[in-house]
Amino acid sequence: QVQLVESGGGLAQPGGSLGLSCAASGSIFNIVGMGWYRQGPEKQRYVVAAVTTPGSANYYADSVKGRFTISADFAKKTVYLQMNSLKPEDTAVYYCQLGTSWGQGTQVTVSS
Repeated sequence: QVQLVESGGGLAQPGGSLGLSCAASGSIFNIVGMGWYRQGPEKQRYVVAAVTTPGSANYYADSVKGRFTISADFAKKTVYLQMNSLKPEDTAVYYCQLGTSWGQGTQVTVSS
């Protein structure tokens, strides 16, 4: 079984920054393919960013390119999402995902 535990999140002002972490444990060898999704009031989850094979470019949704950075510590089985230049439309519950496993979600709120 794979467990994913997010940390971080909270309240930020527009233009501010927040950092999220997701630690994986259990039956997992690597975190290639691990991604971040977000779910707003419409309840639809959208992929935000995902880790790819080392040496390859990570995936980013167009809405966050240039503002968010996903990074990974493969030895620690931890993926991070650094969110800069936050906008109110970034407000959502952010979920870590790998395969069929999901984290519990962490709330990110961006408001003045």
